[in-house]
Amino acid sequence: MNLSECYQLLELDERATLAQVKSSYRRLARRYHPDINPGDRAAHEKFIRLNQAYQQLVRVLPTFRSTSVEPEVNVDAPPAPPPPPDLSNLDLQLKQVTYRQLQELLKYRCYTRAISLIEGLVERLPQDPEIRQWQAVTYQCWAKQLIRDRQFDDARDFLNQALRADPENRNLWVETEKDFRTIDRLAGKSRKLW
Repeated sequence: MNLSECYQLLELDERATLAQVKSSYRRLARRYHPDINPGDRAAHEKFIRLNQAYQQLVRVLPTFRSTSVEPEVNVDAPPAPPPPPDLSNLDLQLKQVTYRQLQELLKYRCYTRAISLIEGLVERLPQDPEIRQWQAVTYQCWAKQLIRDRQFDDARDFLNQALRADPENRNLWVETEKDFRTIDRLAGKSRKLW
């Protein structure tokens, strides 16, 4: 099921926040729950599809939309990044289409194509912080694959590129720190085998 279908099943717009996804899922799950509709096969099937759509969106949204999480207020925190520049209709369309394509490429683990796509968009719209965030996520996804493939040096390079692409993203720092620890742990195991 693609992301557009997930949004349609949850009766949401594709710009919905994580909170809106959760709220809509709870509302619809209550409506179609098998305990509420005993013996209704259609309601049971709808409930299963709602659950699948919800699970898929919950995995994807925090990755691409950290703005849906309430930021912590810190008096000593650096100023918030500037709002995205005013974009022409063509650039907005390009951004939306690229976002959908990027999601599909990451879903099917086409990382080199995803990197090419996002780097092209960053070149076109370098001041857009949301696009820089997508770039960081793409680099991190590729780094995770490199870790699975035991290409630890390349994985470190891409994790560092992710941090440079979106240096203000605290969630990214936490996740990359976990990835660096995983590399250290696995690289230590590899050395012990020799």
